[in-house]
Amino acid sequence: MGYQENREIVDLIQWLPKTETHLHIEGALPFHLLQELDPERYKSLPVGWGQDFKYDTFKQFEDELLGMVNHWYTSPERYHIAAKEIFHSLAEQNVKYLELSFHAGMVELHDLHGPEVVAAIKSAAPVELEVRVFMGMLRNHYNEKMAPILDECPSWEGLDGIDLHGPELMPIESWKERLWKAARDAGLETKAHAGEFGGADYVRDAIELLEVKRVQHGIRAIEDPEVVQMVLDRDVTFDTCPISNVKLDVVETMEDHPIRQLFDQGVRCTISTDDPLSFGNRLVDEYEALSVDLFTTVELAKIARNGFDVALMSDEDKAPFISQIDSFIAEN
Repeated sequence: MGYQENREIVDLIQWLPKTETHLHIEGALPFHLLQELDPERYKSLPVGWGQDFKYDTFKQFEDELLGMVNHWYTSPERYHIAAKEIFHSLAEQNVKYLELSFHAGMVELHDLHGPEVVAAIKSAAPVELEVRVFMGMLRNHYNEKMAPILDECPSWEGLDGIDLHGPELMPIESWKERLWKAARDAGLETKAHAGEFGGADYVRDAIELLEVKRVQHGIRAIEDPEVVQMVLDRDVTFDTCPISNVKLDVVETMEDHPIRQLFDQGVRCTISTDDPLSFGNRLVDEYEALSVDLFTTVELAKIARNGFDVALMSDEDKAPFISQIDSFIAEN
């Protein structure tokens, strides 16, 4: 996708040290791997790659995505193969830090061993890219098969956090509150998808009941000033995915995206890609899309800095990237 023809801005965005803090590994599967697996079935690009395309419903998006990824992610080895290519692409875009989730549904469907998936993903990371791995689960995932796996996951070696995935229109039940606390007690980061298809109340619930400091999307918090104030008071970060929000018709156009209002009100936002397999987007495309009539280059640099502010990195490891961004901001 190409949202911006200004070469100077394109080059600046490429140069900017960046983070990707909201990426699903299943939804980031390189399409050519599917084409090599089944050339006839995957001879056409996904429909969502069209620049003006919008999905009619979340179910349409989900069915298309799952129809593709279920053919590939059948073993830890395939997670490793895909991760290696995903990481290489991000490194080429000057991404220095990544928070990546894998879906518990794939563990359930293919009887995968979660710790082996974590190890397979992490072993693909190049030296120039810091990678943190989360396991994401659906709001109804605490079933007979998955309950013991979910209860055990905070103790998995190499797992950095957990995330609540999928449609928000189910309540936050007691098992989620218990598991999210157990994860934090074990030193893991906790996240939750909220404020995408569900309104501001779902953002409130994620913050109050799950006590998360990181909300994936979160943008519909703008509908309730009290929730926005809670976000500010509790220093919560929204890991936003603008192109995803437009293509899933959460917002009508990029110009309507609430990230501008949230930024102006002081909410810390980061920029990520969500599911590039379905949207045909790269991280640099997200920045380029926001550079058209929404944000100045200095403001985009401040948003890039936000990713390093919340990154699960040591201050020493963050320092060179933050310094580079701060120098640009000071000079411009």
